[in-house]
Amino acid sequence: MDNVKKLSVLALSIAAALPVSAKADLLISEYVEGNSNNKAIELYNSGDAALDLTGYKLVRYKDGATNALDMVALDGLTIDAKKLKVIVHPSAEIALGSDVDSSTGNLYFNGGDAVALVKDGAVVDIIGAVPTPSGWGMNTTMQRNTDALSASNVFVESQWKVLPVDTFSGLGNLDGSSAPTEPEAPAFTCTGAKITPIYSVQGAGKSSPLIADGEYASKEEVTIRGVVTARGDSLFKGFYLQEVQGDGSPYTSDGIFVYLGEAAGEEIQPGVEVCVQGLVKEYYGLTQLDIKADKKMEVGENLGAPAATPFYVADGENLGDALERFEGMNVVLDAGSDMKVSRTFSYDYAARRNNMMLSHKAPLMKPTQLYPAMTDEAIALEKKNRANQLFVESDFKAKNGEVPYFPTFNAETGYIRVGDQLTNLEGVISYSYNEYRLVATNEIVAGDFIREDDRVDAPEVATKGDIRVASFNVLNLFTSDSDVGGALNASCKDQADADASRGCGRGAHTLEDYLLQRTKIVSALTEMNADIIGLMEIENNGFGEDSSIQYLVNDLNANLPAADAYKFIEVADADKYKGEYVGGDAITVGMLYRPSKVEPTGDAFVIETPEQHAMEGVVTRGEGDKLELSPAFDKYQRHSLGQAFSVNGEKLTVVVNHLKSKGSGCIEDWANFEDSSDPADLQGKCNEFRVSAAKVIGDALQDVEGDLLVIGDMNAYGLEDPIRVLTDYDAANSDRDIMTASWTTLGGKVYEREGSKIEKGYGMVNLNTQVHGTATYSYSYNGELGNLDHALANTSLAARVVDIQDWHINSVESNLFEYSSKYTGELEKSENAFSASDHDPVIVALSYPAPKPEPKPEPKEKDDGGSLGYLGLMLLGLAGLRRRN
Repeated sequence: MDNVKKLSVLALSIAAALPVSAKADLLISEYVEGNSNNKAIELYNSGDAALDLTGYKLVRYKDGATNALDMVALDGLTIDAKKLKVIVHPSAEIALGSDVDSSTGNLYFNGGDAVALVKDGAVVDIIGAVPTPSGWGMNTTMQRNTDALSASNVFVESQWKVLPVDTFSGLGNLDGSSAPTEPEAPAFTCTGAKITPIYSVQGAGKSSPLIADGEYASKEEVTIRGVVTARGDSLFKGFYLQEVQGDGSPYTSDGIFVYLGEAAGEEIQPGVEVCVQGLVKEYYGLTQLDIKADKKMEVGENLGAPAATPFYVADGENLGDALERFEGMNVVLDAGSDMKVSRTFSYDYAARRNNMMLSHKAPLMKPTQLYPAMTDEAIALEKKNRANQLFVESDFKAKNGEVPYFPTFNAETGYIRVGDQLTNLEGVISYSYNEYRLVATNEIVAGDFIREDDRVDAPEVATKGDIRVASFNVLNLFTSDSDVGGALNASCKDQADADASRGCGRGAHTLEDYLLQRTKIVSALTEMNADIIGLMEIENNGFGEDSSIQYLVNDLNANLPAADAYKFIEVADADKYKGEYVGGDAITVGMLYRPSKVEPTGDAFVIETPEQHAMEGVVTRGEGDKLELSPAFDKYQRHSLGQAFSVNGEKLTVVVNHLKSKGSGCIEDWANFEDSSDPADLQGKCNEFRVSAAKVIGDALQDVEGDLLVIGDMNAYGLEDPIRVLTDYDAANSDRDIMTASWTTLGGKVYEREGSKIEKGYGMVNLNTQVHGTATYSYSYNGELGNLDHALANTSLAARVVDIQDWHINSVESNLFEYSSKYTGELEKSENAFSASDHDPVIVALSYPAPKPEPKPEPKEKDDGGSLGYLGLMLLGLAGLRRRN
């Protein structure tokens, strides 16, 4: 039992401290942690009387935590004396006998969690040590020995038997044996059966023509025959069959998925001819033949796997239409497929696994980067994007740090970038949960990625202009949560147990990870060659010797000649939160500058941004019996930091910003029933709250003299409301109102009780749009590119722009190359600039020529005052001649 670690002294001490229930008749007798959602817990009532499970629940201790998280409340369930009850995940593919007492529950533990049975807050029984070793129970089934049927709050390894992944045969049987089976039926044969061609089952539409409208299964079973092209052992349980000779029509697929509900036997291999009989079903959009119940299957000879069919998208159809034509078939993405990486290999939160997403012809752009929210163009592009996605999967869940179909994946030479054209990858086309999926069946190499926008070691803009200003989100550059031992940040210091929380969970958690993160950031900053740098997401732990910004400057300057060294801007004590910080958030903005190139003039200034504070019940939604009162809301944003500089005698003011994120909802999202879904306007949550911040920033900067540059992570794409408010928005020319947030305060005073309508923008110029148009990007989310990082200027500064560049070192790279080692296994990291953060730096080159020295005046010829004119010189010459004579 290699993956189950021995109990440590710490685990024993924690277990001893757990409250133990006196009632111990109920216990855990079996644990299943299988592929996908195949999770189950079997419970046994060892007592002599039936048990009411009211008050009992199953909890988990997640990834080494010592505090439990609730999973399944067992209220309302009962177990008879000496009987079992099996709790299974609702989406598990686990077949239980008809005599097994079972119930479903949201079992979302993983192989790194201990699972406990709790009654009224006290632990009754537990499987797994607390804290739990990483991966101790992953991909395994564990059955309790029949001589150890006593509940305990201490996990004893020797009391459990470990079985292979997806072993379900013992569920419902205390001794782990399989339930009695019926006498074997005669072997199935296709002899004499009417064979229906696979292309007739698939048809030319979205669903099978053998299934009536409104139904999900055919009324009659059909028999098909084909050659196996791929097995589905994990992601899709079954195998793929394809016609040896199709109908030659490009409109019908020659392949289909055969659903078994489990991994097929070893005899089912690519190239083997198989005949099956079952119902045709539509499962979440995938046409399949379901033979799970009776497994009517006849295995023939190995005829050899058919060559993969080149995939293509025809003129006039979208990617989704093309994929439907190939559903169930084994295809190859060749050069003619024109499939581009739109999200590189990384974690897919919807699928809960690492994968990659492709699109046809070009990566997807965020609709609100190109068009204002709710315009016909934005809505149309969103619909088009949803139909232009293909997820590349592996059958088995990828190990941390590995790409199963690209074994030479690495940070230096084997990388994958958004925009790469993928070639030579083979796989079967499948479909699940409203998304098409290519399940890879071969391996590829780095040369199979055609790079249209490859890595560049330094941005072109780094040598342009007289000075350069950059904006860079440094992805939680924290010192306090690692072994560096930096000062505590403003947020954590307010907590009662600050030493335990340290960095409040953000940033690097070890010295090794922190040093890698800082090295990568310094590599990027060095190549940017900017004279002023705005930073976002640096730890807000002051300006002292042990602050994050001081550590960064120290390392940066150690890699530069003295003439290029940086200093950081420190705000005046009167503007510091609690005398130390820029606002009270755990992260803040910062600013670096080169004294050899620019000179700060006057004190730095802080622009406080609005907060949202709404008591419970101030807003309602719904009507009648469905009327709801709002919960309380307390939302914050980071303050902005400004500094004026003298640049060759000219005044330049730079303001660094980091507005509220799109992730957590504000009261406006709740009121629109969008608190747990993406808002319909595609601008993310808390959009009105960001508009409030844009209004405050715009008002604060209206009277700035000289050139003005507003930079930073605005958490708003190029044509979303906050950017339009700061630039050229005019309500008179808009079909849609832009509103600020309600229930906002500013500086501890009421700012706006109700949201207000913005009438006109503040007139700044979006420099990226001015130079490159709207289709620029610095960030990738959910497979779509856009600019969250901006450079906005007043008109005098805009006239000085030589160039602006989003240096694509992060947005198009895999986040597996970032500093964190948490989910990257044995993947070797690099100290290069790529994946130094998740946002690209934005660099602006500006023209500030040095004043030309005044030319020295030429001597003027005069006829008097000690100067001789031309006539005088002539006369003098004649006089001299006379003297010599």
